[in-house]
Amino acid sequence: MSLVTDSPVHSSSSGDDFAAYLDGELETGSSDSLGHEEVEANNEPEEDAEDDDDHESKRTKRLKVEKVQHVLDPQGSTSQVLMEKNIEVSVEQDICTHPGSYKNLCMVCGKELDVESGVSVGYIQQGLRLGNDEIVRIRNTDMKNLLRHKKLYLVLDLDHTLLNSTHLMDLTLEEEYLKGQTDSFQDIPKGSLFRLDFMHMMTKLRPFVRTFLKEASEMFDMYIYTMGDRPYALEMAKLLDPRGEYFHARVISRDDGTQKHQKGLDVVLGEERAVLILDDTENAWAKHRDNLILMERYHFFASSCRQFGYNCKSLSQLKSDESETEGALSSVLRALRQIHHMFFDELDGNLDNRDVRQVLKTVRKEALKGCKIVFSHVFPTRIQADSHPLWIMAEQLGATCSSEVDPSVTHVVAMDAGTEKSRWAAKEKKFLVHPRWIEATNYLWQKQPEENFPVAGGATDPQ
Repeated sequence: MSLVTDSPVHSSSSGDDFAAYLDGELETGSSDSLGHEEVEANNEPEEDAEDDDDHESKRTKRLKVEKVQHVLDPQGSTSQVLMEKNIEVSVEQDICTHPGSYKNLCMVCGKELDVESGVSVGYIQQGLRLGNDEIVRIRNTDMKNLLRHKKLYLVLDLDHTLLNSTHLMDLTLEEEYLKGQTDSFQDIPKGSLFRLDFMHMMTKLRPFVRTFLKEASEMFDMYIYTMGDRPYALEMAKLLDPRGEYFHARVISRDDGTQKHQKGLDVVLGEERAVLILDDTENAWAKHRDNLILMERYHFFASSCRQFGYNCKSLSQLKSDESETEGALSSVLRALRQIHHMFFDELDGNLDNRDVRQVLKTVRKEALKGCKIVFSHVFPTRIQADSHPLWIMAEQLGATCSSEVDPSVTHVVAMDAGTEKSRWAAKEKKFLVHPRWIEATNYLWQKQPEENFPVAGGATDPQ
């Protein structure tokens, strides 16, 4: 069976050499297979060539499949063995393990497979699936290369994390002025507000996003992962990465996921212990919360505020925007630098045994280290206090939480200055802050000034 016409790598974007080579290898059979060791570019013999005859029957044929040119990483990045380097699959003698398939055809032997197996990676090539063992092998191999280059993986959400989009029909009268301020597609790298008439949409990039991507790319191999459909995801990738420097084919949409309404790292070709995630929706990552850095939502357009039930003016209606230097992306970049530095430069022991999820927890705990917090009338009485998300968040940030006041308490968190504990805080000169103080600290990765989060109402003035 010929793979020249059926192979996914045989297309207008890939050379014919691989398909012809693969056909030739399949026709010659296992008797002419390559040695277990890789053939070096200079074709120098191995030092132990004299032992080759003894092991010839046990050798494994390795096929190097060069990926399509348009996803090659010009920087020589180690991420995505499939997309940026080579696919390396093994077949012992005459038995093919079917490590990957394209439209139910094995990519190695060309056999039609009766049942779909493994994981779909259609974002790389539509119809492409990889077996579980092959994914494990790719991840292990790529992980070693990545660590040698002192890089990790970073998975980025789009909407409300890196940008905000709206349908043109949803613009309010207060936002009509935006139509005259859109940037040119002829100079995308300098723009931040784009009107996509063919999609009937307008998109605003989050302040600092271009600097963020540039600097993050030096520490991470990056993926886009969105709940939007694939055409939308690809258009947004063009706005964020017009020169194709950061993402290449690593753009995953809801069409590529394996679970409805959920995101998962099963389709990401990176070991979970080396993956960080930036997303504004915690529930989307039910199985990977330990990898997640929760982002404050970017609500530039009024429709975004309405979508989440906020009865307030959007940034566009206020003719304002986030700060470049003190906004969400700038703050999280500082945290990523700290995590990256600790992972590679501060921890003892073997690099191969390190887990970025543990480093993430350690860095996060520095934010409210030394704070002891008591909550006052913040949680519904029917809910156990220590199971409330705000209590858990405070502990993750390094604070100690208590149900009762004592001299060691540093902060009382309340929404009403008239409660008994609020009055105690005023009397004892403790900090009295609104719950948003904890949330802001969580998003910005450092303790926020207490005076910016006063508690209104009650018989006493806010601290």
